Amino acid sequence: MSHDAWADESFAESDREGVYVVSAAVFDGEVDDARTAMLALRGPRIGKLHWSQMESGERRKAADVVAGLGGLHIVTIAAPVPHRRQERARVACLTRLVHELSNLQVTCLRAESRGPQLDKRDVRTVQGARYNLPKGVGFRIEHLRGETEPLLWVADIVAGACRAHRLGVERYGREALGEVVYDIEIDSGC
Repeated sequence: MSHDAWADESFAESDREGVYVVSAAVFDGEVDDARTAMLALRGPRIGKLHWSQMESGERRKAADVVAGLGGLHIVTIAAPVPHRRQERARVACLTRLVHELSNLQVTCLRAESRGPQLDKRDVRTVQGARYNLPKGVGFRIEHLRGETEPLLWVADIVAGACRAHRLGVERYGREALGEVVYDIEIDSGC
C-alpha cells in the first residue's frame, strides 16, 4: 500500500438523520492512472470535480470509474450530526481514520483544505490521534487545494456515494464501489 492517502468529506446536518463522512483513498503503487481517470471524468469543467455539482448519471458513472481504479478507500461515518455540530463529528471521523490508515502503513494524509483555521483544527486532531498510535509510528496531515489534486476527487466521490447510501439514496453507486470501500460507522459524540 501507499504511504499516502487522499481525503475529503461529505456531510448532512439534521437533528434526526445527520451524518458526517470522511473518505481516504489509498492506492497500492502508482497513482498517475487514477489522476488521469479523474481528469477525464471532469471533462471540460473548470476547477475540481465535485460530487455535489454532478447530476445523477454523472454520480453513477463516477462511482463506476472509482471502482475500476482499485485501491482501498477507508471511510469513517459519524452520526448523529445535528445542526452546527459538524466539526465535532469531523474530529471523531479523523481520529478513527488516523488509526485505520496507520494500520495500512500510511504516514501522510493529504486532505482538501477548508481554510487556515479549519486546517489548523485538523492538524490538532491528527496530533491528538497520534498519541494513541504505537510508539515510533509517524503520521501527519497536509492540506491541498481541491482543484490542484485529482486524487482528492476520488475521496470526494467515495464520500458522496457513502453519504447518499447512508441516507437511503441507493441510485448513486455505493454498490458499484463494492469491496474497494471499507466503511466504519462511529458515534459522533454529538
